[in-house]
Amino acid sequence: MSFILKSEDEYEDLLGLWSDLESGLGIVLSHPHSVQQFPQRIQQYDRWMQNLIQYDTDVALYLLFQLASHTPVGYSASHALMCGVLCHLLAEEVQLPAAERDSLVQAALTMNIAMTALQDQLATQRGRPTPAQELEVRTHEARGADLLQALGINNELWLQTVRGHHQDPAFEQELVRLPPLQRLAHMLHVVDRYAAMISPRQSREGRSATESANSIVTASPAHNNQVGEALVRVVGLFPPGTFVQLDNATVGVVMRRSKQTTGPDVAIVLTDKGQLMRPPRLHTGSSNAAIAAALPASRVREHLNHHLILQLGAHAV
Repeated sequence: MSFILKSEDEYEDLLGLWSDLESGLGIVLSHPHSVQQFPQRIQQYDRWMQNLIQYDTDVALYLLFQLASHTPVGYSASHALMCGVLCHLLAEEVQLPAAERDSLVQAALTMNIAMTALQDQLATQRGRPTPAQELEVRTHEARGADLLQALGINNELWLQTVRGHHQDPAFEQELVRLPPLQRLAHMLHVVDRYAAMISPRQSREGRSATESANSIVTASPAHNNQVGEALVRVVGLFPPGTFVQLDNATVGVVMRRSKQTTGPDVAIVLTDKGQLMRPPRLHTGSSNAAIAAALPASRVREHLNHHLILQLGAHAV
């Protein structure tokens, strides 16, 4: 489903809904013992997320990739929401049963609950983790599952997916033939790594989405690439909200995925001299210039009019 953002106010309202979802999730993850009916609250955030995706998946991805790739502040909630959205889209792609889909997405939203504050701290920390921090990171999966159980989560698949999301044993079966726990833990492991790569830290820039996708797909033996390849099918090598350089030296931001082999629809935002293009110009996959490279978000520091860009994207449909 796609729609046209008719005004800048409508864009700001939609961005505000995503920001409210992220900040609300951040509060719940930071102060879980203060939340009444914790399981129902996470399920409520899951439904809220699904409703926002249903407006327009490309716009949802555009806003998420823009939010996730520009600042390390509030990293834990941003990362959880990105992983939740990607797991939801992956679950649709591989046609997971509804119960597995719910367990996977809700595990994605809560997998780092035992190290929320530390995760935010590490994202803005320049130096290496201390030994105490490394210990907290190494043990967060088991502690997270135990904490979720204490908070009232009794869905074993959810709990065990959280407990196993950093354990990724080799396997040779098709994804659909794996036991549910192994399937979900592997899917979450891949999504977690991908989303972590594109996000900046104080100590390093985020990678481009294309570099992250290639790393995911090539890091595993061939029979383990099923999730990475499905992820690329879902969001594309150049997902909405990410930056690209064309072979004519202009720079654009991807607006929509494309089902055509010619590539995604792009809004040109910088001229070949690096100057802001006012207004941004539509470049479809069938245009003469081709995408030469993906760019990390740090390469584009100008303030962009995202409302105009997304309007261009709607007209390209």
